[in-house]
Amino acid sequence: MIHDVIIAGAGPVGLLLACELRLAGVSVLVLERAENARSPLKRLPFGMRGLTVPTIEAFDRRGLLDGLVAPPREAKPAAQGVQPRRQAGHFAGIPFEDDKIDRSKWAYRLPGPADRNMAAEMQRVETVLADRAQAIGVEIRRGVDVEGYAQSADGVTVHAGDRSFEGRWLVGCDGGRSIVRKAGGFSFIGTDPEFTGYSVQVDVADPEKLRHGRHLTPTGMYFQTQPGHFGLLEFDGGAAHRTGPITLEHIQAVLRRVSQTDVTLTALHVGTDWTDRAQQATTYRKGRVLLAGDAAHIHSPLGGQGLNLGLGDAMNLGWKLAATVRGQAPDGLLDSYFAERHPIGAQVLDWSRAQVSIMRPGHHARAMEAIVRDLVGTRDGATYFAERVWNVSMRYDLGDAHALVGRSVPDFELTDGTRLAALLRDGTGLLIDFDSRAPLRAVASRFGDQVRYVAADARERLGLTAVLVRPDGVVAWACEGDPDLAEAAKAASRWFLRERDVGEAIG
Repeated sequence: MIHDVIIAGAGPVGLLLACELRLAGVSVLVLERAENARSPLKRLPFGMRGLTVPTIEAFDRRGLLDGLVAPPREAKPAAQGVQPRRQAGHFAGIPFEDDKIDRSKWAYRLPGPADRNMAAEMQRVETVLADRAQAIGVEIRRGVDVEGYAQSADGVTVHAGDRSFEGRWLVGCDGGRSIVRKAGGFSFIGTDPEFTGYSVQVDVADPEKLRHGRHLTPTGMYFQTQPGHFGLLEFDGGAAHRTGPITLEHIQAVLRRVSQTDVTLTALHVGTDWTDRAQQATTYRKGRVLLAGDAAHIHSPLGGQGLNLGLGDAMNLGWKLAATVRGQAPDGLLDSYFAERHPIGAQVLDWSRAQVSIMRPGHHARAMEAIVRDLVGTRDGATYFAERVWNVSMRYDLGDAHALVGRSVPDFELTDGTRLAALLRDGTGLLIDFDSRAPLRAVASRFGDQVRYVAADARERLGLTAVLVRPDGVVAWACEGDPDLAEAAKAASRWFLRERDVGEAIG
């Protein structure tokens, strides 16, 4: 059988991409090396990840948000007369508080699920996505180790041991050590690591020697989230990363050096290591092969932005690749995936590097940390860091002067109570006409089932009269007065193929 798209990797990025493709009617095969989808590392506390605004919005728009996120942690009881503060995130372990954030600074935001500070367990994310993928017809094969591939002008043959699989396209979502990226000769450049990091669950014979929270030391950093659950950083230039099995003796030696105590460990239950190596592919596509998630970019997990960055890749790529497969893609649509996502990835890599720079041992880093801590404690500072960490104001440069174009569409509530997020469930484009103009309906009709015309007023328009929304929830055109029909049609033609041209594209 020839599948439209083969995806290497059944992690969250590969599964979300598979769901997006299948939603558009594309046949999808997902190949995953691991036979068992469950892993101790994906359970609490190692598997808990903060979700950014674009991620929350993506899950909400596809009806996947309910049951995915964990309830907010209960605040510790406050002393009498002291108001408790809720940590909303951190930069290099320096927290910013929710009550300091000025959300009025963020333009075109409306109340909705993404206003909350959310976290989700990695295992739960994968389970929800896998269940949805299988329910809508995605084929997932586990225990299949992709070893290489060969591509032609018409498709890709994927090799896995003595088996081969045929597809029209291949997407590598197979992680930082991606076989797809390596086999395809993608250039992967960036900066070398400064530390080896560890996430471990251990039994401690003398727990009183190690404090909870985050602690910088002359040799690195350790943080204890709950008894026996540690994160460790040793600034060794990444020398210990993947040099052998992680043993109790090694973790004890590292913890002693970093904490500068003679703490004794009695058991190692779970352990993994990582570094702050920051690298990015110089292109995300070669012919019929594409990269997404960690296969396209890697960086330190500090701040937990890797999952969100990869899910953003999947949302951006899914509808564009599906349109290409279905013959509904205007010229350059698939290339816009790299043009839009590569700059976002580069920003996250630099954000990761900046965190490492103030966590290094030494007086210079401590001085910079003190300044950043002061800034985070201000209202403007907390707002800035929340905006960056939550990716509130992400905007693709689509060349339009309107401030909303290229941003996530606000979650308008229509007068009948329908939220805009619900209108995006089926993954089609939307032309929202708040004033119900017949000419705009005619514009939408040129693109058949690719663009749904919705004539309805909203309880809060934010000064807009009409807005064109891509399937991924990004605004492609916005109007604040009488609509320019030619501009609306031009914007739509950039992202959707006119219905009369679809037959020619398929043929």
